[in-house]
Amino acid sequence: MKKFILLGSMVIIAGTGCKNSGNGELMGVLDRPQWFDVDPFGMLHIPMGSYNMGPSDEDAPYAHTTKSKTVSVQAFYIDQTEISNNEYRQFVYWVRDSIAHRALFESGVAEHGIETDVYDQPLEPPLVNWDEKIEYDEQDVREVLEFMYLPPEERFYRRRELDTRKLNYEYYWINLRLAAAKSNRFRPLKSPDEQTGLDFINGYQSTSTGDNKTLGQYNVKDEISDGSGKYSIRERNDKDRSVFIVKDVINVYPDTLAWVHDFTYSFNEPMTNMYFWHPAYDDYPVVGVTWKQARAFCVWRTQLFNNYLISNGQQYVNDFRLPTESEWEYAARGGNALSPYPWGGSYIRNALGCFLGNFKPMRGSYIDDGGFHTVKVVSYNPNDYGLYCMAGNVAEWTSNAFDEASYDFSHDLNADYVYEAQDNEANVLKRKVIRGGSWKDIGYYLQTSTRTYEYQDTAKCHIGFRCVQTYLGRAKGDDI
Repeated sequence: MKKFILLGSMVIIAGTGCKNSGNGELMGVLDRPQWFDVDPFGMLHIPMGSYNMGPSDEDAPYAHTTKSKTVSVQAFYIDQTEISNNEYRQFVYWVRDSIAHRALFESGVAEHGIETDVYDQPLEPPLVNWDEKIEYDEQDVREVLEFMYLPPEERFYRRRELDTRKLNYEYYWINLRLAAAKSNRFRPLKSPDEQTGLDFINGYQSTSTGDNKTLGQYNVKDEISDGSGKYSIRERNDKDRSVFIVKDVINVYPDTLAWVHDFTYSFNEPMTNMYFWHPAYDDYPVVGVTWKQARAFCVWRTQLFNNYLISNGQQYVNDFRLPTESEWEYAARGGNALSPYPWGGSYIRNALGCFLGNFKPMRGSYIDDGGFHTVKVVSYNPNDYGLYCMAGNVAEWTSNAFDEASYDFSHDLNADYVYEAQDNEANVLKRKVIRGGSWKDIGYYLQTSTRTYEYQDTAKCHIGFRCVQTYLGRAKGDDI
């Protein structure tokens, strides 16, 4: 009995001596950061739901690329409009200014870089000091940044113009699907029965290489002693998690020549010369952007938003990204489950005979719908979710790879099919789904269920994009 009393006393003393113990109760980790939902500017909330993805009518062109399938989609945010020229230009200017800042810093102007962190520890490489303004017209600055401009022999009428070939953006993303593969997961191995240390484990001879030990074809990172001098090993085929962090470098400037090379025997030179940079087209959708450029824009937008929140002591938010095919169609339907078009009806005209989107109507009279090429991103009436131009104007990239049979094998929970095609792979593996139809397409492509594709490294004058962001937590306004 005395032993029990003594042990009980020891437990009480130990318990009262620990901070945040919760008096021995299970209360979770205290002092967690408070989460405030932040609605991204220009985005609308789409509630979670289920719907029949795919056509609700016959396959008119007998394309055999879609089927009707019930899928469920979690809540997310989506841009109210397609990304405009002026919004994408912010990305281009950011890349331009970051190159200029680094060049000025390396030339000896220390104000353009940040060399230490908040703990006065050196940063390698240094960070850009965005608070320092670049005076592009100053003579000293012009001399340092001359490499960013076209060389004299390439100038037209001696105009000093930016060399857009230099606007390369270095970015990173994590290949979670590769990391989640069973062959790449950390897994515990049995401790060696007869050996001590790391001489032989499961038939593989191990040799010490500094802090790590090589186990046959594996690189051993974690050694967990079992108290007997033997070890339990956690190993993975790859060296460390850095192999799942993918680095990419891509030129961010849109292919303005798409207006010419997409058409034969058509005069579109004014669009090539003016469309992206002229203020008249600021609120028009950006085009000439490849799938990879659109993804790079999403990564940049994520870092831009999260860095701002963190600098103000707030919790970072989820990533911006391209919508999945199932998310795009769900948002385009606007809650109208059986309607073939985003505006909720079965026709492309309203009661007054006016066209409801920007496309190629009738027998090819481009102007009958009020547009010629593209129109402003807030043209026509939005769908019931408040989204503009989910049909027509420009077709939109999604995150999904295109496969005619993907509806047969994709999951019904946040349906998603991705394939990360490399540059040296066959073109058929580089197909990405585009949705919504464009100013040059016939009415069939404006239907919410119509799917087609373009190659990920191809830029077209009729393809743009918009971003989404997964909503964290339970959907707004949904009662359980």
